Formats: sequence, structure tokens, C-alpha cells
Amino acid sequence: MANKTIKTKQKSLTTEIVESIETKLSDAGKATKKMKKSIEKSAEKLAKKLAKLMHKAEKKAEKPAKATEKKVKKEAAKAKKNADKAIKNAKRTAKKAVEAVTEATNVSAAASSQSARKPAPAPKPAAKTTRPTRSKAAAVSPATTETPADTV
Repeated sequence: MANKTIKTKQKSLTTEIVESIETKLSDAGKATKKMKKSIEKSAEKLAKKLAKLMHKAEKKAEKPAKATEKKVKKEAAKAKKNADKAIKNAKRTAKKAVEAVTEATNVSAAASSQSARKPAPAPKPAAKTTRPTRSKAAAVSPATTETPADTV
């Protein structure tokens, strides 16, 4: 399909070139059949080269557009992937929260059932020891007010 468009552009260019050259020649004088043939051949070659150059320019113009389309598609896929990840993570955290709540209720239920069964035994009083206690007077030693300089 691209070749057909190129060939039609080439033919239209050829006819335009031939017409413009013949108009210039008609101003200068009469053109012979040989001259006309030569002009047509040269015009065809020139049109072929010009069509190729125009096609290359069109391709270059399309290339950035394709690159941006590709980039947009890639970013859209990445955004979708990230959204899926976020959903997955949200589900995981919700599941963990539910598990934590159920675990907490199980622990509190177990604690309440344990206290309802049997109260904890009261702590026993400490055993008396036969160690003699120190009196307060013996514990505080009398402070001497003399300093070593006074004794001399």
C-alpha cells in the first residue's frame, strides 16, 4: 500500500517537472521529440529520488509519534501493574488486620476464661528469720567534730 502511494506521488511529480520544463522550453523555442524524451527520462529519475526523500521525511515524522505511543502504552501497563500491586497489598494488610483482631479476641477470651476458672493463689508471707536486727543507735556512729589540725 505504501508503494502505491509512493508511485502515485512519483508520477505526479514527474508530470509536474515535465510540464514546467516544457513551458520553459516553449518560451525559448520549439522542442524536438528527442529533447522531450530526454526531459521525461530525467524527470522520472528526479521524481523517483524526490519521492524517496519525501517518504524518508514522512517516516521520520511518524517515528517520534510511534515512540510516544509506545511510551504511553508502557506507562499505562506500568500504572495498571502498580494498581494491581496496591490492591494485592491492601488485601494482605486487611487480612493481617482481621487475623490480629481475631487473635486479640481469642487471647482476651482465653484470659477471661482463665480468671473465671480459678483465682490465682495469694502470695505466702515471707518466712521469719532469726537474724538479729541492728538498733538505730548502733547504726548511726557518733560524728567527731575534731579535725586533725585541732588535735595537735
